[in-house]
Amino acid sequence: MSYNAAIIGTGGIAGMGILGMHDEDAIGNEKIDASHAGGYASTSEIELVAVADVDEDKLDTFGDAWDIPEGGRYLDHETMLASEDLDVVSICTPSYLHDGHVIDAAQSPADPDVIWCEKPIASDVSRAQEMVDTCAETGTELVVNHSFRFTEKLQRLRYLIQHENILGDVRSVSTQYRMELMRNSTHVLDTLVFLLDTVPREVSGYITGENEAVDSLDVDETVDDAGGGGYVVMEDGTFVTVDCTIPRDISSMTLNFVGTEGKLYLNNDDGEWRYWRLEDGEHVETPLDNIDGEWTWDDDYKNSFANAAAHVQDLLAGESENYSPGAEAVRSLEMIVGFYVSHYTGGVVDVPLDRPLRDVTITSW
Repeated sequence: MSYNAAIIGTGGIAGMGILGMHDEDAIGNEKIDASHAGGYASTSEIELVAVADVDEDKLDTFGDAWDIPEGGRYLDHETMLASEDLDVVSICTPSYLHDGHVIDAAQSPADPDVIWCEKPIASDVSRAQEMVDTCAETGTELVVNHSFRFTEKLQRLRYLIQHENILGDVRSVSTQYRMELMRNSTHVLDTLVFLLDTVPREVSGYITGENEAVDSLDVDETVDDAGGGGYVVMEDGTFVTVDCTIPRDISSMTLNFVGTEGKLYLNNDDGEWRYWRLEDGEHVETPLDNIDGEWTWDDDYKNSFANAAAHVQDLLAGESENYSPGAEAVRSLEMIVGFYVSHYTGGVVDVPLDRPLRDVTITSW
C-alpha cells in the first residue's frame, strides 16, 4: 500500500527549517528532516507528491529541495486539491489561515482521509470548532501537530500517570514555557490536556505584550500573540499556573506536578525528569519506569515529526486511533483565549467559552 501526501504552505515547519530549532545557514536553503516533509520521507508508504504556496520563489525552493516535480507545484491550494488524488494533506500555513485550508481540504475532490495541521489549531475557538465539525462530517481525521504528543517519553509518561497512577489525584501543576502564548504556550497547555484526565473549568490571565518573533522571524509586529500566562482551574479541581513570559535564551520549559501519591519534575533545559513517590508522608525519589535518559532534541523532539508521520500512516491503514485530535486542540486554544479575555476585562473567564468569546481572535504566525 502507498499513500499520496501534499502540503499547503512551504514555510519552515513544512520542510525548510525554523529559527531557534535549526542551523541558521541551512534555513530556507536546504531540506530539514524535522518537518512535515521530513516526516513523510521517513515513512515506508507515504509519498509527498504535491505542494502549494502563493509565493512562487518559496514554492520552487521547496520543490527543488524535496524533489517535487514541476507538475506537483501549485500557486493556489484550490487547484492542487481539485487536481490531485490525496490521502493526507499537511497544513503548514500561518494559524489564521488554518481553518480555511483545513475546511477546503476536507471538502475537496482530493478527499483526503487525514489532515495533519500545524498548531495552534486556529486563531479563534469558533473557527477551530468548525474545523473539527467539518472533518467529522466528511469522515476526515484531523491530527494537530502538538509535537510533544509524538515523543515516546511523553506517551510513556501519560501511561504512567493515567494507568499506573504514579501521581494519584493531581492537585497542583506549575508550568513555565518560553513566550509567546499562541506560537509556543499551546505546546505546554496541550501537554496538560494530554497528560491529565480532565478539562479546564476557569482561567485568569495576564498578557505582557512582548514577543520575540518580530525580530527573530522578521514578521508583522501587529499580531496579538505575546508573552503571558495566568492560572487555570481544571474540572477536577487541579490548580495550574502558566508562565509563558520568559525569552527562549533564558529558559525553555519546566513543569512540576504534585499529587496525592507523588510529585514529578520535568526540566527541558537540563533534560531532567525526576519523580518522587509519597510513602508514609515522605517523598522518596524513584526512577520512572521505562523512561531513561535526558529529554533532548536529538532523541525526542527531532523524532517527533517522523513519529507523527508514522501515526498518520497507521491512521490511513486503519491501525490506530487519533491521539492528537482537533477536539483536544480546541481545549488548549480556549485557555489561551481565556487568558487574553481575562487580562483585558480584569475578570475570571469560564471554560468552555460562551458564544461571544468563542469569536475572539488572537492573531499569530
